[in-house]
Amino acid sequence: MRKEDFTVGSYVHVVKRGTRGLPIVRDEKDCFRFLLMLVHFNDSFSSQNWHRDLYEANTHHSFERPSHWPTQERLVNIISFCLVENHFHLVLEELSEGSIARFMQRLGTGMAKKFNERYGEKGALFQGAYRAKTISDDNYFRYVSAYVQLKNALDMYPGGQKHAQKDFSRAYDWACSYPYSSLGDYAGYFDRPIVEKDFLESLFTPKEYRDFCKDFIYGRHPMDEITQAHQSGVFE
Repeated sequence: MRKEDFTVGSYVHVVKRGTRGLPIVRDEKDCFRFLLMLVHFNDSFSSQNWHRDLYEANTHHSFERPSHWPTQERLVNIISFCLVENHFHLVLEELSEGSIARFMQRLGTGMAKKFNERYGEKGALFQGAYRAKTISDDNYFRYVSAYVQLKNALDMYPGGQKHAQKDFSRAYDWACSYPYSSLGDYAGYFDRPIVEKDFLESLFTPKEYRDFCKDFIYGRHPMDEITQAHQSGVFE
């Protein structure tokens, strides 16, 4: 397990990419399983066969916990996330020493195991360890949240970000409806037990966040720290 240099209470942006840029999900079933893992792996309790438990409890199409599982004790707070074809981004709060490393180990191992079982593959699914960068202040947090849950979702938008800039309102609504990003959880499109919304909601109202995201997409508020992180390879 990785030993990190951040402390309890830190907010951390983590990125994990497919080996050689290859897909880590291939269809909607893979994508929904990722969401289930975000919910059920974020727990000090670990079932030996969590997916079988969900099927037996008939909860595999929802985020409901099997009734025989103990009450959830979260390893981390998931603040935002986005999954695309060959990588995912998370913003996490460390709740106890080593909890982000533990959660990421469970998530990476679980995804690789299910992927290889389903497709008859062998070997590594991911390109080494995840990359992590501590979020230094509230202003940086604002930009990282927009980067993670809007910009990355718009990479999946028909025509990409260039088309999104031509009609931001339509593109933003599309991103809110994209189920594999947390933007829709903040915008009220989804009600899922994945993200802890209090911190971001303390910084913005929904309208303020939409306006901020618009400025972000149009590059009206350049963010030096994000640029530096790009150059260091954290986000790439």
